[in-house]
Order: sequence, then C-alpha cells, then structure tokens
Amino acid sequence: MFMGQAIWKRNNVRVLGEGRDTLIFAHGFGSEQGAWRHQVAAFQDRYRIVLFDHVGCGQSDFNAYSPHRYRSMHGYAEDLLELCEELDIRQSLFVGHSLSGMVGMLAALVEPERFRRLVFVKSTPRMRNDAESGYVGGFEQAEIDGMLDAMASNFYAWAGGFAPVAMGNPERPDLSQEFTRTLSAMRPDIALAIARIVFNYDHRADLPRLKVPTLILHAGEDVAVPDTVGEHMVRHIPRATLSTISASGHLPHLSAPEQVNRALGSFLSATA
Repeated sequence: MFMGQAIWKRNNVRVLGEGRDTLIFAHGFGSEQGAWRHQVAAFQDRYRIVLFDHVGCGQSDFNAYSPHRYRSMHGYAEDLLELCEELDIRQSLFVGHSLSGMVGMLAALVEPERFRRLVFVKSTPRMRNDAESGYVGGFEQAEIDGMLDAMASNFYAWAGGFAPVAMGNPERPDLSQEFTRTLSAMRPDIALAIARIVFNYDHRADLPRLKVPTLILHAGEDVAVPDTVGEHMVRHIPRATLSTISASGHLPHLSAPEQVNRALGSFLSATA
C-alpha cells in the first residue's frame, strides 16, 4: 500500500480552494486533472478541491503502474480510497468523468462514509451492447476488438483519430487537440491495458448496491456513451437523479463548462 508522500507523487495530487466540504474531481481515460480547470475556477471559492491523475495518465508516476493492481477498476478504486485516507476525507462530494464514475462507485461500495454525494459525468457501467438483456452500451464486440487492434498496431495514430471523434464539437479544433495531447501522453502499453478493461468491464450488477445519492450527468451526441446508458443507470441506482444538459461530445466539462457547472452547482447546493 502506498502511503504518505508516495500517494501524492503516484497520483500527482493537488489540493486547493477554500471551504469546509471537499470536492474531488476524477478524470476519464486519456485525460488528466487539468480537464477540470473550468470547474475548479467555478467552485474553488466554496469548496476544498482535490485533483489527481490516475496512474498511467497525466503527470502520475508511470513507474507505479502494476498490471496486477490495475487489472480491473478495483485497483483505481483502491487508489482513491488510499487518497481519501491520506487526506482524511470523509463525506466528500465526488465528481467522476467516464471510467471514474465507476471508480467512485466501487470506492463508495467499500467505504461509503467517504462519500456524501457522487456525480457521474458521461459514465457507464458497460460499454458493450448486450443483446440478451436489451442493454445498449454503444459498442458491439467486433467494434471494440477493432479499436483495441488499432491501438496495439499504432497507438499514436489511433489516438489522433479517436480524440476528435470522442470530443465532438468539430468547430472547436482546440478541444480535439487538447484531448489528442493528453491521450498521446499515455504510455502505449498502459493505455492499451486500461482500454481493454474499460471497453470490456461490466458493473451493471453493482448499480443497485450503491446507496449514496448520485447525479447522472449526460449530454447528447456522444459516440462513446449513448443516452440509453444514463437511462439504465437511473433505473438501477436507488438514489439516482438523471440530468441531461445541452451539449455534445464525451467531455462536456471541457466543451460546455457553463452547463456542467450549473448542473453541478444545483445538485451540490441542494444536498449540502
């Protein structure tokens, strides 16, 4: 177990802002803590904000990556709980984008006292479609296999093609360039290992076990996480609320920060 300064280095932890309540922001695959800059600017005068990079992303310690520890999302949930222990965080407000929604959920299932509220921004319990149950996650297995093969063949070429599609908003190429940069900064072997987990995990059975009040934040026109996913989660998480904002793409906190901030502010202030 990493402790003390090792955690700060491992996850490039930053703590800033003012306030009695702690607000944790966790980024998604191929992103980094800097993607939350618009939210930090909006909330740092009211909250103690904790930012970090998942191992393998951003300025995290790539040497801390272990294929055994990070063989599933549970390894990243362990990182989050160790971070909460190190900073003595309890009853936090956790905002997780994409895969980090499931990281937050898994952590809250183990130590629910660490979390008072959860926010899932474009998160999903499963990306693969399931014809037997009628679940629409967005991808067929053949599509996932094709992406993983492309990543293994030429990661940087894949990143350059995937980032603009995931980001959407083609009229704003700066956003795609930013996501391409952070995605390409990953070590290709780590990126492929994480992608294999993300594209194939299935946490649908965990949803009904989550008792922490949760906001599911969705936006349309997302090639990675269709609206059907949000609808599925709000039906199966006991204390969930679904909010759909006017935005497009998989990273609305970058492409539509004002809408995201309004939804966050409303949820957090109503449940403070």
